[in-house]
Amino acid sequence: MWLLALRTLKFRKTGFIATFVAMFLGAAIVMACGGLMETGVRMAAPPQRLAGVPIVVTGQQTYDSTALTERNRIDPGVLDTVKAVPGVGSAIPDLSFPATVVVGGKAVDAGSQGHTWTSAGLTPYTLAQGAAPGSGQVVLDSKLAADSGAAVGSSVQLTVHGAPRTFTVSGVAQQNTGGTIQPSLFFSDSQAQQLAGSDGKFDSIGVLPAPGVPVATLKQAVSSAVGGKAMVLTGERRGLADLPGTLSSQQTVTILAAVFGSWAVLIVMFGVASTLGLSLQQRAHEMALLRAIGTTSRQVRRMILGETAVLSVLATALAIAPGFVIGKLLYGQLTGNGVVSKQIAFHQGWIPITAGAFAAIAAAVGAALFAGRKAARTKPVAALAESTLQTKWLTTTRLLLALFFMVNGVMLSVITVTVMTDGPTLASTAGPASVLFAIGLALLAPGITKAIVVAVSWPVRALSGLSGYMALRNATTNNVRMAGAVAPIVLLIGVATGTLYMQSTEDHVSAKSYSSNVLADYVLDSSTGGFAPGVVGSVRSIPGVAGASELVSSVGFVDAAGSGNTMDLRGVSADGVQQTIALDSLTGSIGDLRGNTVALSDKQAKNFGVHIGDNLKIHFGDGTAADPRVVATYADNPQEEYLLLPSDVLAPHTTAGLPTKILVRADANADLGRIQSHLDSVAAAVPGTAIADRSTLTSSNNQIQQILVASNYTIVAMIVGYAAITVINTLVAVTRKRQGEFGLQRLTGATKAQVLGMLSVEGVLVAVIATVLGTIASATTIVPYSLVKAHSVLPQGSIGIYLAIVGGALVLIFGATLLPSWRGMRTPPIETARSPA
Repeated sequence: MWLLALRTLKFRKTGFIATFVAMFLGAAIVMACGGLMETGVRMAAPPQRLAGVPIVVTGQQTYDSTALTERNRIDPGVLDTVKAVPGVGSAIPDLSFPATVVVGGKAVDAGSQGHTWTSAGLTPYTLAQGAAPGSGQVVLDSKLAADSGAAVGSSVQLTVHGAPRTFTVSGVAQQNTGGTIQPSLFFSDSQAQQLAGSDGKFDSIGVLPAPGVPVATLKQAVSSAVGGKAMVLTGERRGLADLPGTLSSQQTVTILAAVFGSWAVLIVMFGVASTLGLSLQQRAHEMALLRAIGTTSRQVRRMILGETAVLSVLATALAIAPGFVIGKLLYGQLTGNGVVSKQIAFHQGWIPITAGAFAAIAAAVGAALFAGRKAARTKPVAALAESTLQTKWLTTTRLLLALFFMVNGVMLSVITVTVMTDGPTLASTAGPASVLFAIGLALLAPGITKAIVVAVSWPVRALSGLSGYMALRNATTNNVRMAGAVAPIVLLIGVATGTLYMQSTEDHVSAKSYSSNVLADYVLDSSTGGFAPGVVGSVRSIPGVAGASELVSSVGFVDAAGSGNTMDLRGVSADGVQQTIALDSLTGSIGDLRGNTVALSDKQAKNFGVHIGDNLKIHFGDGTAADPRVVATYADNPQEEYLLLPSDVLAPHTTAGLPTKILVRADANADLGRIQSHLDSVAAAVPGTAIADRSTLTSSNNQIQQILVASNYTIVAMIVGYAAITVINTLVAVTRKRQGEFGLQRLTGATKAQVLGMLSVEGVLVAVIATVLGTIASATTIVPYSLVKAHSVLPQGSIGIYLAIVGGALVLIFGATLLPSWRGMRTPPIETARSPA
């Protein structure tokens, strides 16, 4: 039977190629999504600046099982604890803070960091010229020295922690890692502590084992000694110590991988099953002949499973390399758009490979068992009679599966509206609804197709003549075959329409909310670590400026009863916040937002159970606890929910340590050109400052919004592309199988034009049915998502999105039917008529 299976593969190339392509691409896609999942779970960051030590101790990067978004420094006592651990050869503290070289009023290598000189050995750096730094001195790495033209003994202008300073270059250091790391400046340990304002705390501690002490043993000992006060990192996770806040992107990556991975598994299993099922349906005559010549049911099943096993193993084995490449491309979109740091390494091990192989093989074997069961069990005479025309399609199993998918799709829609709140997980229930409902509709497609064909038969005949009559006869008598073409297009239209309109609604609501919330006409943005306290005062003194406010953005935690959720935190200046941020229906005084105080929306105050004058318990983004007093409330904006804190209170608890933006509002009748000129002067005095007007400010927010958009579109495009390939596979296979039918039609008097006209009408019928069903499926995603996001049944977005999706489906339908048919009709009809039907 295995020999028969191999010979069958040889002589049924068209059907098996379509099935092979579905398995191959499906397995590769699932492997790629699995690679994203593994990468998110591992969150490995190979060390760069900390490559010189095998163990790194750094501050805890989680609070209440949630990742912190800012650097959490460790107390000096931890350094003493680590040094006292038996087996520790040396423990080297590290401290980082913004420090930028300025030449001619312009920043050189913006984003460079200052460090303690003793931490140079962590990379390791060695002195190439000069000596270690003393008071008022700095050592530059070789790249910074070359870019700035500084030499040993010369003076260099620096912006350190937002303030201009002059230092003498005492030396030039050369890194010995062979890689490229962030430019560094080194100060004496005492001066670095003073410049960083860290109160004696450190960022990390590099640990070198004593001779003969295994790293694994020492790691366990250090972990036991520090307990929950710090994290102990080894191997490829050491780089996380230099990437504060990176763990907060872990949830984003894993959610994306889980959501789209589940979509991919469903769509791949459906694609493989439908393609293989169609191939077996087209071989009904062959199966009937096998049964008629004495082949047993068991032998037929073994042959089908043998064919499927050969294809599955070959397809999944060949999919491993493409799966890795696709996974890398997807991950490149995430890193390129800022979802996760580029220093996080992509991983795709045996688990995602196994998952992809299992999904493809399980779908193929399941389809083979399901589709081959009828051929294997039918009596030989009955099999020969049924093989000429397939009309029976509805079985108990098929009906139960259809109901299962459709009911679950509707349940997800209901959950989206009734349970989910407007947040990042909203798409996790809304998105899969259209996938499930589309699969359910596709399973019932033969019956639905027949009903719609009957409903439109009169206008089709009236408009298309003989070609329409022939098409309707085919559609009515071969509804199962037509449904095979309709099913994958339903999935394509349903998934694409639902996802793209879900994203366009998100974009529209976010842009509208941001535009109405921010009143500023200009924003000053620092690329050198932030603005010193006096800069905002200089901006306020400009003639025509109605108000200016510092802006610090972070994410913290509210500890009020019934909350425990993450919350956006915004640091602002009490003197300018009302002029730059829309705060409606104010209660209390926003002018009192000074010191240990907070302002929040009226809805948040109610949810947290606090009133003006009460204290609200929170944790900042670096894990530090606080209990600011509530001084004001304002009208709630569901799309812009945050707590307002004084910028000088919030900024020290961020990695930057200073406000990085200043919002500026002009008077109604002010001379904007004059204000711009004054702002240019302020920017010139503060190197690394960029000025943007309101339109640029809004587009900047759109760019932030586009971070996940680009990633979403990439992954969805991959899944929709697979669905499109399934459509092409199905339609081409169906069309080629009908070459004998077309030959008979031409021999009985039909012209090429009439046959192509018949196929065109059939294509229109397929397009209409698939568009109707796909649109219904997409509504299970669009309607609930729009209700929650925009309080509207209709989505936000251009009708052009829908027309483009339907137009693309039409191109696939007609391209995959008319082109193979036209090519096939170049063969004399007497030859095609002899081919098996």
